[in-house]
Amino acid sequence: MIKSLLSAAALSTVLASAAFAADAGPAIVFDIGGKFDKSFNESMFNGAEKFKTETGTAYGEFEIANEAQREQAIRNFAEKGNSPIIAAGFAQAEALTKVAKEYPDLKFAIIDMVVDLPNVESIVFKEHEGSYLVGVLAAEASKTGKVGFVGGMDIPLISKFGCGYAQGVKADKKDATVFQNMTGDTGAAWNDPVKGGEITKGQMAKGADVVFAAAGATGIGVLQAAADGGALSIGVDANQNYLHPGKVLTSMVKHVDVAVYNIMKEGNAGFKPGIQALGLKEGGVDYAMDDNNKPLVTDAMKAKVEAAKADIIAGKTEVHDFTADNKCPVE
Repeated sequence: MIKSLLSAAALSTVLASAAFAADAGPAIVFDIGGKFDKSFNESMFNGAEKFKTETGTAYGEFEIANEAQREQAIRNFAEKGNSPIIAAGFAQAEALTKVAKEYPDLKFAIIDMVVDLPNVESIVFKEHEGSYLVGVLAAEASKTGKVGFVGGMDIPLISKFGCGYAQGVKADKKDATVFQNMTGDTGAAWNDPVKGGEITKGQMAKGADVVFAAAGATGIGVLQAAADGGALSIGVDANQNYLHPGKVLTSMVKHVDVAVYNIMKEGNAGFKPGIQALGLKEGGVDYAMDDNNKPLVTDAMKAKVEAAKADIIAGKTEVHDFTADNKCPVE
């Protein structure tokens, strides 16, 4: 009798666990900088929140505090049966690959990196195209003929932003000068607004009057320093024009929010393994216009950027992708 009761209890536990796994829903693992970094992570958070608001379905979430937590966080969601599990950023590729192989029946997705597995959807963006557009706008807005770029971690992905930006600047003003600096070579480079501000002040001291930040939460310091020093800034990933109204020229918007929303909305049934590369033509990147920066962008300036955008979409202008060969055709 006791044995039967124990067996029944064990079966009940198994069934309850299975039910929990079936209802676990999607999950997202944010990377260093946190979901309120006002940039990449926060854009992903906004996409997840839109999904929750529209569907009433909760999702699992975890904010990475250090690099060692990546695999643990992804694995914890996999053990609970969450699916699809979305990893934020290229740095999570190794951890996601390992866990995805161990849980072939679950679905995984990663933003900004390619993981070649049958149960993984990889979303990458043509950041060089959007950066080219804000480069054109920077050249148009600059009065000194000198502009800056402040990257986060010194990796090819961020050089992809910087190279696209420089190409846009030079296409509009061939004699313009572009200063480029990275914040560091570790994950800490994404979350150091003080250093971002110091680098920006150094570029302004050399004459830069427009500075583009592609540095996660570090970019908050870039935008602040530019505003305080009388220069214009350019935000990244999310629309950051609102942070310093009238002082942020534009933002290079990368629609990771839309990517996250679509992955969660499609769920397991509509899951699309493989690679999706999203650029201007696909609506994956763009430059931001709103009431906060409207006074800074004349009709003539906007016409120049729109013409550049149309030429890229039509294939008339090809923006070089730094990650193709780790080279940039302009300096």
